[in-house]
Amino acid sequence: MKIFDYMEKYNYEQLVFCHDATSGLKAIIGIHDTTLGPALGGTRIWNYETEEDAILDVLRLSRGMTYKNSVAGLNLGGGKAVIIGDPDKIKSEELFRAYGRYVESLGGRYITAEDMNTTTKDMDIIHEETEHVVGLEGKSGNPSPVTAYGVFRGLLAAVEEAFGTKDLKDKVVAVQGLGAVGYCLCKHLHEAGAKLIVTDIKKEYINKVVQDFGAKAVAPDKIYGVECDIFAPCAMGAIINDFTIEQLKCKVVAGSANNQLAEEKHGDMLEEKGIIYAPDYVVNGAGVMNVYEELQGYNEQRAMARASGVYEAIKKVIEIAKRDGIPTYKAADRMAEERIHKIGELQKIRFFNK
Repeated sequence: MKIFDYMEKYNYEQLVFCHDATSGLKAIIGIHDTTLGPALGGTRIWNYETEEDAILDVLRLSRGMTYKNSVAGLNLGGGKAVIIGDPDKIKSEELFRAYGRYVESLGGRYITAEDMNTTTKDMDIIHEETEHVVGLEGKSGNPSPVTAYGVFRGLLAAVEEAFGTKDLKDKVVAVQGLGAVGYCLCKHLHEAGAKLIVTDIKKEYINKVVQDFGAKAVAPDKIYGVECDIFAPCAMGAIINDFTIEQLKCKVVAGSANNQLAEEKHGDMLEEKGIIYAPDYVVNGAGVMNVYEELQGYNEQRAMARASGVYEAIKKVIEIAKRDGIPTYKAADRMAEERIHKIGELQKIRFFNK
């Protein structure tokens, strides 16, 4: 992999490799763009097959955070970090404290938070070494409920475009992934009168949603082809691909999973099929809105109010798509890039005391 060629192509600022022999830490921090402010994005732990896979993941994810933070209207740039290893084996105080020192060494250019396989308790340990961390116990805490509420609001905007109404009564929603965000989303959908078809790789997650919300369960590989109005992917990415896209029998795709499109062409294919796609980094943006509030002095009501604004963000994406005659995934990028460009232009203005 030609790392600098890739960084030049997508305008990355910095890639930091972190190693500590004592704790076994092997981490990579990616900073994509700080035009709007310090780069904020979570730290995930994953047992990557190769180091190149880890590099590609952190590059892809950090760029996604630039766009997510921009369309969310936050004064933050985009960054992300990965720690390489089995999360069930490598977690320790010394590992997270070593990692925290690397975050601190960046002087505030990168602010971290929880992500896949990290928790608020892990963030508290990192906080022993740096102030540049959010998602702490007793502050913003677990972002999942706020994230789920934002996804629900964005889903309503897409549903309104597809069906001419926000009413979910008797609408069938297929939910893939029933973890913290997926479960909370199911709760909102159930309370709104939707009928749920669900799946997960963990049987206990399925059983809870079936019991609590009267959902119908299907095998993981069957969720793509069920008859439904809305497909809500809330698990891993790249699930809209050559194999799954032909199976979809829905009018809307809106869920919390990151990087849902395996390739950009799949966004075009959804458009051709007449499916309204709520771009993932827009519809799941309430999680980062929640931790952003921590930087301001956390207020839950204010965080929920921001999350509610995901509805307006998806409406704006759809408006740009119509205005420019492009698919919604491209419209979301355009929306993010327009804000970054406009704020970047302001940086050219300098005020001097005379």
